[in-house]
Amino acid sequence: MSKKRLVVIGGGAAGFFCAINAARMNPQLHVTLVEKTNKLLSKVKVSGGGRCNVTHACFDMVEMSKKYPRGEKFVKKAFHQFFTTDTIEWFKERGVLLKEEKDGRMFPVTDSSQTIIDCLLKESVKYNVEIIMNAEVKKIDFQQPVFNVQFLNGKVLQADFVCIASGGYPKSSMFEWLRELGHSIAEPVPSLFTFNIPAHPIRELMGVSVENARIKIIGNKLEQEGPLLITHWGLSGPGVLKLSAWGARELSAKKYDFKIAVNWLPEYSEQQLAEKFKTLRFDIASQKIQNRNPFGLPNRLWEFMLNYSGIKQDIRWTDLSSKEANKLIKNLCNGEFHIKGKTTFKEEFVTAGGISLNEIDYNTMMSKKVSNLFFAGEIMDVDGVTGGFNFQHAWTSGFIAAKKIAESAG
Repeated sequence: MSKKRLVVIGGGAAGFFCAINAARMNPQLHVTLVEKTNKLLSKVKVSGGGRCNVTHACFDMVEMSKKYPRGEKFVKKAFHQFFTTDTIEWFKERGVLLKEEKDGRMFPVTDSSQTIIDCLLKESVKYNVEIIMNAEVKKIDFQQPVFNVQFLNGKVLQADFVCIASGGYPKSSMFEWLRELGHSIAEPVPSLFTFNIPAHPIRELMGVSVENARIKIIGNKLEQEGPLLITHWGLSGPGVLKLSAWGARELSAKKYDFKIAVNWLPEYSEQQLAEKFKTLRFDIASQKIQNRNPFGLPNRLWEFMLNYSGIKQDIRWTDLSSKEANKLIKNLCNGEFHIKGKTTFKEEFVTAGGISLNEIDYNTMMSKKVSNLFFAGEIMDVDGVTGGFNFQHAWTSGFIAAKKIAESAG
């Protein structure tokens, strides 16, 4: 009897995880992984500043699934088969230990993404996964029960099973070969991007960050809290990236032209801060405002806020007029910025959109339209916020697809 063949399209985290686990679970399966570029696992390499943010230390499936702006219900069901605990254990069994940072992100203890890459490559050698590089798929022709995978260079591979793990596509037209298989596509839009504020003087503070700020999009309910970083083009940091993920579709519809309100002191409302100012004017009356920053904000930001609110640097707390105080309070608790444009956050770049989830079986990752066609990773309409969630979805979906393929191959 000839070996059944699985062709995995895409040499990223999800594709690799599907290929090596399918080959391991069923040694009778001939597994071929094809990658259109000359690089394997390129996102794994650059993620987390070259350290690879493998997953997130969240061990509650309901809580974890809330980190996915698109696909929450889908991943919550899928996590029952392969969750963060399984990811940690899988790598541990292969000699790769993960550690947790205080924000919950998990990295290899070596702090090097190469550790993860080496582990995955070693598994591919161990289980005889065939890897073909520089092979871009043009079309998949399904002649039941066989797939003919056609490449741009004219080559054709026959397969009994196909797993598509080609990552997110930024343009709708790039999904055409998948539409031809009968699938519908949720329109792709960017997610995880930073906000540009052209010509705003706060950009002179580039490099200044606050540990926690609340950022709200004016005119709707979207808001997030988290670390905020001022850059030479605008605002970045986890707080902004999370907000961009939740607002991916709305902000795309606004053509990235909208207003935000920033509360640099999220523990205070304007009213509460006004009360606090009254006590400060009494308690530290004779001290100069510039020298006494009572809120733990970075000094450069505090000085900027005073200046921006029209407050002279040598004024004392007792001499602060209520008009000046109100302006400063508003800038601290409800500072408005006009966002025009976005900047791709390179290493974390994610596309929202992809294969519609109601056409994929969450139990198996198999297409409901085409038998023995599977999906893994970002090609589906699933995306998480920053912090290891997109990789966890890659491992989960890749593993589930591998398990079903290994079983089906007999």
